[in-house]
Amino acid sequence: MTTPPFRLLATDGEARAGTLRTPHGELPTPAFMPVATQGAVKAIDPSDLRAIGAHVVLANAYHLFLRPGADAVRRLGGLHAFMGWRGPVLTDSGGFQGFSLKHLRKITDDGIVFRSHVDGAIHHFTPETAVLCQQELGADMIMPLDVCAPAEAERGDVETAVERTARWAVRCREAHPDDGEQLLFGIVQGGLFEDLRRCSAEHLVALDFPGYAVGGLSVGESKREMYRTLSLTTPMLPPNKPRYLMGVGSPEDLVEGVARGIDMFDCVLPTRIARNGALLVSTGRANVYTARFRDLDGPVEDGCDCYTCVTFSAAYLHHLFKAKELLAYRLATLHNLRFVLRLMEDIRAAVEEKRFEAFRAEFLGRFVPPDERTRSEQKAKWEASRRRRG
Repeated sequence: MTTPPFRLLATDGEARAGTLRTPHGELPTPAFMPVATQGAVKAIDPSDLRAIGAHVVLANAYHLFLRPGADAVRRLGGLHAFMGWRGPVLTDSGGFQGFSLKHLRKITDDGIVFRSHVDGAIHHFTPETAVLCQQELGADMIMPLDVCAPAEAERGDVETAVERTARWAVRCREAHPDDGEQLLFGIVQGGLFEDLRRCSAEHLVALDFPGYAVGGLSVGESKREMYRTLSLTTPMLPPNKPRYLMGVGSPEDLVEGVARGIDMFDCVLPTRIARNGALLVSTGRANVYTARFRDLDGPVEDGCDCYTCVTFSAAYLHHLFKAKELLAYRLATLHNLRFVLRLMEDIRAAVEEKRFEAFRAEFLGRFVPPDERTRSEQKAKWEASRRRRG
């Protein structure tokens, strides 16, 4: 009998600590996955990732399909060899691009038709081609093609998304060899509607995926709505399978996600805000451009063990950003990712030692995130910039 890949080692309330076995090593959970969309985490390299304690990265099958091509990656030894990363890799299927690149796609019952932002070519992504692409890439964990509805979508549109996601999940399951090596996750959709979430979860659980993802959150809804929906959804999922909350990475959301039973997270936020000079510290976000950093002959944050804080002054980082030196982006990215990865280590320890609620209260008592309006404005600017780039 094959040993299940996921082992649950400790719980504290709904919070969990475990391990997920993959062909490229065991992944301790809860885990945060730095995003390497095109096979690279922006501004840093695999040795940096290992040094800051990353265990796993996320790449995107759709973008790699466009460039350099999944078959090219396969010929070059697979994604791990191609990007020089020895640890586990999870690939997203392209379903999120069906949401984020709506100006370049058309969703049909059979799949998603994309117009490439690279060369304008038309590509038809079906559930089967999404699975094949990720097999060629050689990822350890892969995602089925799904339909992600925006937060403001009408109920009828969300119902259609749930129905298509369910049908596509069956097709992905049938197209993927169940060899126990490459783990195919199911993705629960349903927007903010409890009954649609339940319908989606019941269908996917019946298909017995090795892991389950919660999709369709952090797509424009309020944090209150996200937390409420997450609280309703995770109890619908098998306790002996890993649970992955897609596209969420703000520190407060990581803590609240673990409190609701989530094991895995990914998000571009820590790296994206780093390149804009926003540094994660124990009290929230610090703007490296502000005058208080100009003459600060000390680290960005006392006690931080990242390479940036151990080696350089905050004044130096301030200077690099002002001078638009490329080193600024690497040092800020290292700091932010180490902050998030250390947070996951601290959460895991708190769960194992049965003190998670105290840790949660202490962290949320001092960490002040941007307000809802500021977050919405920042996200709108980022999405507009992304559309201009293609």
